[in-house]
Amino acid sequence: MNNPQNPFDAEEQARLDAERDFATNDFDDNEDFDAASEANDASARMAPSEAEAAAEAIQAAAKQIETLDEEVASLKDRLLREMAEMENLRRRSAKEKIDANKFAITGFARDMISVGDNLDRALQALPADVRENAADEIKNLFTGVEMTNQEMMNVFDRHGIKQVNPKGEKFNPNFHQAMFEVPNIEIANGTVVEVVQVGYAIDDRVLRPALVGVSKGGPKIVPQSVTESDSTEPNLGGSIDTSA
Repeated sequence: MNNPQNPFDAEEQARLDAERDFATNDFDDNEDFDAASEANDASARMAPSEAEAAAEAIQAAAKQIETLDEEVASLKDRLLREMAEMENLRRRSAKEKIDANKFAITGFARDMISVGDNLDRALQALPADVRENAADEIKNLFTGVEMTNQEMMNVFDRHGIKQVNPKGEKFNPNFHQAMFEVPNIEIANGTVVEVVQVGYAIDDRVLRPALVGVSKGGPKIVPQSVTESDSTEPNLGGSIDTSA
């Protein structure tokens, strides 16, 4: 059993036939010509609407692409900023970890300095001539104090604690504390000529400044050239952190 023809399909086919007849001037009668003319006018009226719709769709798509490009650029910039911030955080954390390991014993080292001072006083309390004529028990005691003091200095050295004993060096206010001036025209001005009390430091961080006497009245110290300063091992100078 055949399905009845869909009336919409028949209407569409009639319109297509009319357009073909109009294009080829193949008309059976005036009615066919009028129908073809009407179909052609309808097609002409529809064409601008379809073109406008297509243009609007293209314009909307272009605007959407532009919006997406802006979003991509914004997200890329945000990602780069986040990555840079994370890298800076990683570097700060690594430096803080190194500093924490390096300066963890700062408080303990500062307390131990006074022990070293007492050992030095004990060694200086016995003059060399008295020691030579002292009993063996006194000599052995003196030798034991010397060995204890030397062992403590070795422990300090293993943990990066350096003694600051700058006699003969240029005065450095970062590591030295001037207690008095010594007039001397033969020694360069600003030279440490006497150390009242040695200082201590961990790397570039002062535990205790050295108490010194500084020369005055002599010739000015000529600054080292860049080449000379690079070729020699730097002493405990420069900008340091005194907050420890």
